[in-house]
Amino acid sequence: MKKIILKVEGIECEGCEKRIQNTVKMVDKVQEVVASHEEGTVSVMVEEGVNESEIKEKIEDIGFKVKE
Repeated sequence: MKKIILKVEGIECEGCEKRIQNTVKMVDKVQEVVASHEEGTVSVMVEEGVNESEIKEKIEDIGFKVKE
């Protein structure tokens, strides 16, 4: 297991956090997701072999911007 921390623009409330969490949880090999509007981050616990770009893509598909 490893932890991925992404900086994400546009997380403004708990509703945004829940949308991101529910979306990212659908990605294969994702174990836990915690989005924080206060910090502007999304922390994802994943199994080995997860496709990090798929996680970023899912977040951007629902209207948020992942910063590099």
